[in-house]
Amino acid sequence: MKLSKILISFLCILCFIFNSFSQKSDKSPWPDSSNINQPWTRWWWMGSAVDKPNLKRSLIDFHKVGIGGVEITPIYGVKGEENNFIDYLSPKWMDMLDYTIHVADSLHMQVDMVLGTGWPYGGSHVTLPHAASKLIVEKYDLKKNETIDRTIKVENTKEKTPAELLYVVAYGKDGSYVNLTDQLQGKNLLSNDKGIEGAHIALPNTLEPNKLKWKAKKTDYTIYAVFSGKTGQQVKRAAPGGSGYTLDHYSKEALEAYVVPFDKAFKGREGKIRAIFNDSYEVYGTDFTPKFFDEFKTRRGYDLKQQLSVILSDTDDEISNRIRSDYRQTLSDLLLDKFDKSWTTWANSKGFKTKLQAHGSPGNLIDLYASADIPECETFGSMPFDIPGFRREKEDIREGDADPVMLKFSSSAAHISGKNLVSSETFTWLREHFKTALSQCKPEAEDLMLNGVNHIFLHGSTYSPDRAVWPGWKFYASVNFNANNNIWEDAPSLFSYIANCQSMLQQGKPDNEILLYWPIFDTWDKYHKGTLFFQFKIHSLDEWLHGTAFYNTTKELMKKGYGVDFISDNFITEAKVVNGNISLPGGTFKSLVVPACKKMPLATLQKLIELQKAGGKIIFEGLPESVPGFNDYKKQETKLQAVLAENKEIVKPVSNIIETLENAQIYPETLVSTGLKFIRRNVDGEKIYYLVNHTPKTIDDFIPLQIGNKEVIIFDPLNREFGNAVVKKSDNTTLVKIKIEPGQSYFLKTENTASQKKWNYYESAADPIILKGNWKINFDKGGPKLPSATTVSNLESWTKLSPEAEAFSGSATYTLEFDNPNTKTESWSLNLGDVRESAKVWLNDQFIGTAWSVPYKLNIGKLKKGKNTLKIQVTNLSANRIIDKELKGEEWKIFYEINMVDKDYKKFDATKWSPMPSGLLGPVTITPLKQQN
Repeated sequence: MKLSKILISFLCILCFIFNSFSQKSDKSPWPDSSNINQPWTRWWWMGSAVDKPNLKRSLIDFHKVGIGGVEITPIYGVKGEENNFIDYLSPKWMDMLDYTIHVADSLHMQVDMVLGTGWPYGGSHVTLPHAASKLIVEKYDLKKNETIDRTIKVENTKEKTPAELLYVVAYGKDGSYVNLTDQLQGKNLLSNDKGIEGAHIALPNTLEPNKLKWKAKKTDYTIYAVFSGKTGQQVKRAAPGGSGYTLDHYSKEALEAYVVPFDKAFKGREGKIRAIFNDSYEVYGTDFTPKFFDEFKTRRGYDLKQQLSVILSDTDDEISNRIRSDYRQTLSDLLLDKFDKSWTTWANSKGFKTKLQAHGSPGNLIDLYASADIPECETFGSMPFDIPGFRREKEDIREGDADPVMLKFSSSAAHISGKNLVSSETFTWLREHFKTALSQCKPEAEDLMLNGVNHIFLHGSTYSPDRAVWPGWKFYASVNFNANNNIWEDAPSLFSYIANCQSMLQQGKPDNEILLYWPIFDTWDKYHKGTLFFQFKIHSLDEWLHGTAFYNTTKELMKKGYGVDFISDNFITEAKVVNGNISLPGGTFKSLVVPACKKMPLATLQKLIELQKAGGKIIFEGLPESVPGFNDYKKQETKLQAVLAENKEIVKPVSNIIETLENAQIYPETLVSTGLKFIRRNVDGEKIYYLVNHTPKTIDDFIPLQIGNKEVIIFDPLNREFGNAVVKKSDNTTLVKIKIEPGQSYFLKTENTASQKKWNYYESAADPIILKGNWKINFDKGGPKLPSATTVSNLESWTKLSPEAEAFSGSATYTLEFDNPNTKTESWSLNLGDVRESAKVWLNDQFIGTAWSVPYKLNIGKLKKGKNTLKIQVTNLSANRIIDKELKGEEWKIFYEINMVDKDYKKFDATKWSPMPSGLLGPVTITPLKQQN
């Protein structure tokens, strides 16, 4: 009995070990999914006319399709809904926010929000002193011995908002300078040339305000009167309770006043919101703030008032441009220090993160993006791809601005500052309204992820209550990801794909080996038609990015297969050398490349040389000619040239950057020679590669990875399949066998030990077989009405079947019976051909999967003997239904302000459209597969 008990105990232990091993070996190597992996969406609240039942229903809709969170942006309202409008931050609005957070929490979702309504920051509580400002200058010529005797005021009648006179200064023809500010009658006197914000001095009522009486005794003078004016810009697309002046983004005092209502509103709600969002910088013409001259003198070291005549001249010369460069740098500093950093500090004190779109601003994009917890880029319009079958009809697109180099500014800021998430406003104006297919979203999202984005935000989803007649409420510039849009039927497949990709791309750390210095002063130093307010916009890359040495070097390095992140002067000051690598808060890099540039701060050059002497690999493609800015620049320029001369051997420019890197044993990923795009991450010493084929050819070969002696798992983010790849190992590289068709993508992860599950490599065993016969078509759901069921022998657009079918948008099921052509074949590939636009597939009543992107292929496994039944539920776009609605004169464009426009911002008119092909156009084929050896 004792022996039996011992035996039973031993068997139990064996069973436990076996079960543990079995469970461990059965566990998928895919990362556990979370709502941060899933795509999020910008959620437009039109008029904030929301209610609890519809909020709950909307959030459940989002949750069911795989959206992980929402970003609330209240905007203008819907006509006829005025009684349902809710004022922003009112008790009722906050109650709706609380309820949204409660429901989101119950669904394991999260909530972000904009700190305001519409964009940019501003609103009804922004007073004129804290509104966006601009520099206004009046100019008076005065001959010798003449007297000016007049009230100094803004003469331009177009200036509708009050402007405050700050200074009056005179410049003599002999080079003299006189500050006349203290001679103004009725002026709030400025002590020692300090700013305007001070005590008001009571003056007799007999004095006219800002009256100047002064005689030019020595020479001819030009008098400049400097005013702090207001742009007058109002919040764009504001919601009820949110209209008002745009905020002064260069003033900490303005920000502190702006957040006062939010301090009150968020009391007791700390940490309930995940993050607050700040959209792209669309504060127009704001080149000033009331304390600008004081800030300028502190930061640049000289009095700008003495150089006004130079900076305001129309001359394009060295001195003028140096002063303009200083002016632009000061705007950048103020935006970073007074607003963005202070904004993040305030948000963090409430338990919120910040999410910032820095593009469009007049500042250093790298530093600005890095000031937020989550840097965010955006795409606008449609990009071209060489994928066969990928549709990009000219009449439905506007050319896109998703330049990979531009996208990398946000991800670089995250990578060098140690922020794991990089978000993107995604699919803005991807196609014309109602004409965006899921297949057209996929490569656009892939290009973002290939350039460092790992937290995609859809642009966007409009809250639309059940009472709204189809197509519901719509925002003028979004794809509109909600249940009123046909693409919602199969959107879970797109969202699952994004979530699978982001679950990988949020692992570990970025693994780029090259830092590239952005010489921003070369841009700030240019004339730019004399403007002091220069914006780094995504819509004007030709003005500041394209054609520069920085841009060309980036493209050259990426084309060769190097991972590149950008670095600013400020982050160079933080750099250290550790074990021969350049260390930053976000990680380490093997080299720092300096492209050819004309201007570089002396401190930056000195730090680069210090890093070089400490063992860092600093590679110069060219040497700076001078320092930026005006103050004492001749002395600094001499010092810079002396530093270069003293260190001429270690700063010697290279003629071939690629050869130099390889000589330093910094090697690229040569897999790019196949045409594949990639990005790489490091997870505890192992590498994750994201590979995408946007070429017109299938890549079927061994590709090299720059890591030696590794096993490799292949992951398919479309269906979460995985398995160990066939590899060939060497000390420096691992060759991985891969077959990837145009439009496909895979992840590769290196490991030391191979698992038992192998990757299935298939090849065609014979030519494709066209499935012929009578296709039964049954219209399942959609509108405006369901067409009658029918049978066809030739696949073509269902719009040709009848007038009802031409107007129909929705889903229809195609059913075909066919014979098994070869019972010995173990696996078949189904190719649906031309699908308009997505399709769910069943074989013999067993669900196979969803074909929603190019190539429209699915592995359907083994066919049964004899008859097989194929069912394909195809969903088209909403365009044909909106054409029909407009042809019938049914009005649906009932929105305030911008209402509805087309992709070119002209009046939306679908009656001009032709019906879009819909359904299964084929040909539908099956191909026998065999395992590759």
